[in-house]
Amino acid sequence: MFRPLGLSAALACLVSTAGAAPVLPDFTTALFPATTAINPYFPLTEGTKTILAARGVNADGPYSERSELTNIGPGRTILGVQTTAVLDKAYEGDLLVEETTDYYATDSIGNVWYMGEDVTNFIYDDDGNLIETNDASSWIAGIDGALPGWIMPAVPTQGLSYFQEFAAANDALDEALIWAVGQTVTIDGLGVFSDVLISFESTSLDPEAREFKYYAPGIGLIRADEGLNAGYANPELIFTLSHPAPVPIPAAFPLLLAGLVGVMVIGRRRKA
Repeated sequence: MFRPLGLSAALACLVSTAGAAPVLPDFTTALFPATTAINPYFPLTEGTKTILAARGVNADGPYSERSELTNIGPGRTILGVQTTAVLDKAYEGDLLVEETTDYYATDSIGNVWYMGEDVTNFIYDDDGNLIETNDASSWIAGIDGALPGWIMPAVPTQGLSYFQEFAAANDALDEALIWAVGQTVTIDGLGVFSDVLISFESTSLDPEAREFKYYAPGIGLIRADEGLNAGYANPELIFTLSHPAPVPIPAAFPLLLAGLVGVMVIGRRRKA
């Protein structure tokens, strides 16, 4: 059971930021020295695996979908930065429909940058036979005018709106709004998660694409509500954590958040 702040308060937060375009974080100010900085809401620990699954019944009968996220270690060097690669396999039933290698990098103060993705989409016929593959929505920062964004800011303040990726030439313009912080979420079979961050994700390329994502400190993504209606409710699919990969939370995390508020730098939105 998800018990966030009241819907009216959340909508007020959204409306208050809707008049301004999301900011594009300024990558030129980010520092990437050898560091042990960890963002508790988006830890990047090699070898960890997280599985989120959705099940239900629709007009065609029972269905299941799942996403398997595996941190496979060092990835491509992008814009001079050594990234961490996370392999994301998406299944519909037993069919692999998308395999993506996402590239992330955590800067010296804990912002996690989204540096690009290599995507393979698998297309099947009605009988489940593979017809073709394509790489639609793949992008790499520094190529075709693409710029990195944040997948998770170091200071996730309610109302903060930002680009996660800025690659118009590759149809990749996802953005996020920190919808709520400090929430409590219960997932059947796993228990209660505290201090959960909720982000609302969307894209100008598809106004109908709306979703909430829920992140727990020390774990990362624990739930995703996809296909929200215009009232930010009634999701078509709800993915929940079925296999967590906990990561230790730094003891000084609360103090770190307070200290970073004064030093966080965000660039104004750039045009592609």
